[in-house]
Amino acid sequence: MPSRLRTAPQEPVVSVALVEDDPRTRERLVQALARAERLCLAYAGATVVEMVAWLRQNSVDVLLVDLGLPDGSGLEVIRECQKLSRGTEIMVITMFGDEANMMRAFEAGARGYLLKDGTEDDLAEHVLSLNAGGSPMTPIIARQLLARLSPAPLRQGALPAAEALTARERDILAKLARGYTYSETAEILGIAASTVQSHVKNIYSKLAVHSKTEAIYEARQLGLL
Repeated sequence: MPSRLRTAPQEPVVSVALVEDDPRTRERLVQALARAERLCLAYAGATVVEMVAWLRQNSVDVLLVDLGLPDGSGLEVIRECQKLSRGTEIMVITMFGDEANMMRAFEAGARGYLLKDGTEDDLAEHVLSLNAGGSPMTPIIARQLLARLSPAPLRQGALPAAEALTARERDILAKLARGYTYSETAEILGIAASTVQSHVKNIYSKLAVHSKTEAIYEARQLGLL
């Protein structure tokens, strides 16, 4: 009698929807999701109205939400999704790294919070982790959350004093904060990519940081953006 071969059960596909207003960033996120076999992108919107309208007719396993949308806040999308589909896991993907936005997002129902810098590289892994019950967070966001929940002595300490950024440095940092690459920023400003890199090094030095995400966060905290 011929033996029966057992095949390993296939893992379920995770459906994903996202809302992101910047076309370049949205396309990068879409491509990152498309590279993962277990993920299926069901919808990609650009505004609160578009996303809410879609959610009223459909549901997904995971919803990715940008907070700064042209017709309102992504928090509106999170709250509406919570009303319509309690089973949907929600993760914020944004350039806003301040404590106020972070806490509002978690209070609204988000279970993950990523800053846009470097998000695409590990996006699929973060989505799968969220769907499995995890809470993916950019390290600097996790530290803020820990600091807020920790006793007062662990939360002491002011932000590092920073020399004032030049107008050009602020302009470059603002472009990077919107998700533009070094090359795209250089093209927009009409300068060489190497010049952008040189300015970024100066920004890191002045703000005492080591990454673009930290630079954007510190600049916002200091009112430099």
